[in-house]
Amino acid sequence: MRNLIVGLALTSCVTLPALAQSGAASQPQAKVANGTLAGTLESSGVRAFKGIPFAAPPVGDLRWKEPQPAANWQGVRQATAFGPRAMQRPIFGDMGFRSNGVSEDCLYLNVWTPAKSAKEKLPVLVYYYGGGFVAGDGSEPRYDGESMAKRGIVAVTVNYRLNVFGFMVHPELTAESPHKASGNYGLLDQYAALKWVRDNVAAFGGDPNRITIAGESAGSVSVSALMASPLSKNMMAGAIGESGSLLGTLSPVSLAEGEKQGVAFAEQLGAKSLADLRAIPAEKMLQATAQPNTPRFSVVIDGYFFPKSPLAIFESGQQAHVPLLVGWNSEEMNYRAMLGKEAPTVENYTSAVKKMYPEQANDILKQYAAQSDNDVESVATSLAGDRFIGFSTWKWSDLQSQTGGKPVYRYMYTRARPGMTAKMGDATPGLAGGVVKNNDPNAIKMPVAKGAVHSAEIEYAMGNLGTNTVYAWTPDDYTVSKTMQQYFADFIKTGNPNGTGLPNWPAVVPGKPASVMMIDVNTRAETEKNRDRYLLLDRFMLK
Repeated sequence: MRNLIVGLALTSCVTLPALAQSGAASQPQAKVANGTLAGTLESSGVRAFKGIPFAAPPVGDLRWKEPQPAANWQGVRQATAFGPRAMQRPIFGDMGFRSNGVSEDCLYLNVWTPAKSAKEKLPVLVYYYGGGFVAGDGSEPRYDGESMAKRGIVAVTVNYRLNVFGFMVHPELTAESPHKASGNYGLLDQYAALKWVRDNVAAFGGDPNRITIAGESAGSVSVSALMASPLSKNMMAGAIGESGSLLGTLSPVSLAEGEKQGVAFAEQLGAKSLADLRAIPAEKMLQATAQPNTPRFSVVIDGYFFPKSPLAIFESGQQAHVPLLVGWNSEEMNYRAMLGKEAPTVENYTSAVKKMYPEQANDILKQYAAQSDNDVESVATSLAGDRFIGFSTWKWSDLQSQTGGKPVYRYMYTRARPGMTAKMGDATPGLAGGVVKNNDPNAIKMPVAKGAVHSAEIEYAMGNLGTNTVYAWTPDDYTVSKTMQQYFADFIKTGNPNGTGLPNWPAVVPGKPASVMMIDVNTRAETEKNRDRYLLLDRFMLK
């Protein structure tokens, strides 16, 4: 891995002219370390380069190895189409892809730039997709970088390995590793992509010293991971986290625990050795992960990417000391996650809390109090959302404000999506932003959302409402999007979200109730009201 850093640093062509127009096709070109790329010129004037390999295909003997350097190419490589997405099953209904199928050969990234030369030194955004480390892709329209590029930013989306391919841990993998570590291949892919961007982004008019990393859900968890790892923590100028961190969401396990999971999975497949595992076709391997007895492939404290737990790293101030913009949504999880099919009554809510928290129930019921049946939906929704993602995001922002040495800006996104367009017919929103046909007897039908559900903010923040034709966006939605995207763009450019025409966004004051930017039609800063809830959860959520 260190050879990759040296090699790219020595061969990077960041001082050469870039983004020239090629012959008859008038394609923009960029000269990077591995060769010349030819992209597309969008009608907006933004130049797009898609499907750029940032590492060698992780196939064959490279399955479950840290990413290796991409091969050089001769002549001009076409960068006009998205590369394949990582191996994954169709799990989340809100994901739409423009990628070239599914493959283990998936380590590609995409660049959108407004720059016309390599001399412009524009700020850079590197965005990591969400999907629980089991799904997602850099080609999803909601992450498209053209809108951010139109605001003067070089925008990059990155692919990384998922599920068993990205997070398998096994004693034989640990033994063969030069670092005596295994797992975290998806995070190592993200790190390799970040290095590639650092060493090549000047060819697209970007400034390698002004890279902000960002992501939503598992992508936000990834941002917290990259901030914590000594491999990557010095490669960013800022960070944006939308809903989630390793400090309570998709939390890491020990190397020993990860190895147990890997051995159990190998036994499930009848594989007697690592060679047997690498010989199994990718599709068969993927389908095996769908079996109900398959363990989850977790991020692991491997001694290499994470020399110790991310919690210990943030507590001791050893993470990246960069500005952080971070927040979550008002309805990250529905009250059904607490009550199941039971009616939302005080009695049922109390029973559910006592079952989930037999030792802390009284304290939970005090902080998340429902005085009447009418309160239960709201209170149970808050508790479910905090259990899922709110607490972990709060913990990240709180620790970074105390030990990170740079400003932290916190938000709460509250804009509920509008109704669906007429073309959707007889349908309602489903889990994870998906769509449920009302005549489908097997679909899980969700109650009508009363706030901003998980992932709802992505199109707003990235300026991509128009790419999602499921919802009937209103002028108010475009107003919210304009505000949120401007905050993000200003932060990417300066490390501070405040800018002309925007409500003032105060930074968090360590150890005190935070000032939180409430993002909606009436965007405004408010002092947080529920800090005691998170202080309570902090007593046992990470134990």
